[in-house]
Amino acid sequence: MKRILFVCTGNICRSPTAEGVMLHVLKQGGRARDFLIDSAGTHGYHIDCAPDPRTIETALRRGYDLRALRARQVAQSDFHDFDLILAMDRGHFQNLTRMAPPEALADIRMFMDYAKETGIADVPDPYYGGPADFEHVLSLIEQGIEGLLRELT
Repeated sequence: MKRILFVCTGNICRSPTAEGVMLHVLKQGGRARDFLIDSAGTHGYHIDCAPDPRTIETALRRGYDLRALRARQVAQSDFHDFDLILAMDRGHFQNLTRMAPPEALADIRMFMDYAKETGIADVPDPYYGGPADFEHVLSLIEQGIEGLLRELT
């Protein structure tokens, strides 16, 4: 079983979107049992909160249901419990590499490494933006998930 954790700042926009898209695609392909998928935030601003309503609405329009997801903060155990931890931007990557214990088992990488064709390194934070920003983030995440699955299969 491949264990993947998606990480952003508060776990209410980017990382739950990635979690939801990945779960949806895996279920559609009959591969959900082959993976453990989760998301978390580098900060505990929104622990136990649902994703941002704009994130939920944007995802629902494309067929992804994020309503059951709840925010949590990255824990030290995540560095042992997951094979791959994917940072949504360089700030998250730096935070994660600083947080990781020396004996960490997880491979920490940038999410957009799986969508190099976009020429974009960071998934931008849509929180202070409008509907177009949430749509753009979802499109980037769909491309990243597609590339991630190509690499894993």
